[in-house]
Amino acid sequence: MQQKGREIMRSTKKLLSALIMNVGILSLFLVLCSFQSPKDTIPATSTFRFKTVIIDAGHGGKDPGARGSYSVEKNVTLAIAKRLKLAIDTSMSMKGLTTVMTRTDDTFIPLNQRSNIGNQAHGNLFISIHCNSSPEGTAAIAHKRKGVLLLVYGFHRLREQEEAVRENSSIFQEKDYKQNYEAYDQTDPANAIILNAYIQKYRKQSILFGDLLNAEFTDHDGRASEGVKEQGVLVLAHSAMPAVLIETGFVNNPEEEDYLNSEAGQNEIVQTIITAINNYRKAIGAL
Repeated sequence: MQQKGREIMRSTKKLLSALIMNVGILSLFLVLCSFQSPKDTIPATSTFRFKTVIIDAGHGGKDPGARGSYSVEKNVTLAIAKRLKLAIDTSMSMKGLTTVMTRTDDTFIPLNQRSNIGNQAHGNLFISIHCNSSPEGTAAIAHKRKGVLLLVYGFHRLREQEEAVRENSSIFQEKDYKQNYEAYDQTDPANAIILNAYIQKYRKQSILFGDLLNAEFTDHDGRASEGVKEQGVLVLAHSAMPAVLIETGFVNNPEEEDYLNSEAGQNEIVQTIITAINNYRKAIGAL
């Protein structure tokens, strides 16, 4: 009888533990999904802190990127990235933010390594800086096409995003992760729901930041824009955080090439990104 009683006690404890774990999972799921607009993506009671911006200068080293008449994309993007880092590091409105660059010189960094740098730094926002170009042999088109383009990861790359989030989700960055999520099973359907909630949250926030950037480029700077679009960009798909790729202009358009290489043009682009970051932080309740 005593042995049977102990077995009943053990079974009861297991049942209670499972119940508590499932209630915890459900609670976390409800927190993550209880927003009706991008502004409510992060609950007011959350311990979330927006503190790290990843700055990715596109191309580099053996990969020059797009070419203009006298400049190449890899040099323009690095120049803008360095100005952006300096502006964030020294701006009072950005006080408390940390910046991490995926490259600081003319070095070739593989795409997956760029996103890994951001993930390992526990980045809260990934900004990839690029220059656009028209196809070769279309000089007439190159003179006409101008302006910015904002890219977020496409639906067909969500499986890769899922893997990145699984490895770097803020759940696993918590101080008491092992204690709080000791029974976390990645194969559990309930946990798959939580993972999907993170992916959808990052997607919404990526689009939100892209929209804010677009508004600043067009309304404030008067730049032409092709808007916010989805593309299967590898560096974005592997970033376990909100991520936007900024095509800052057409480097093979003579007018835009001059703008992208000028101090005034680069400073304007940087200030636009700074303003959009602050607007984004306000929108998600992190400022």
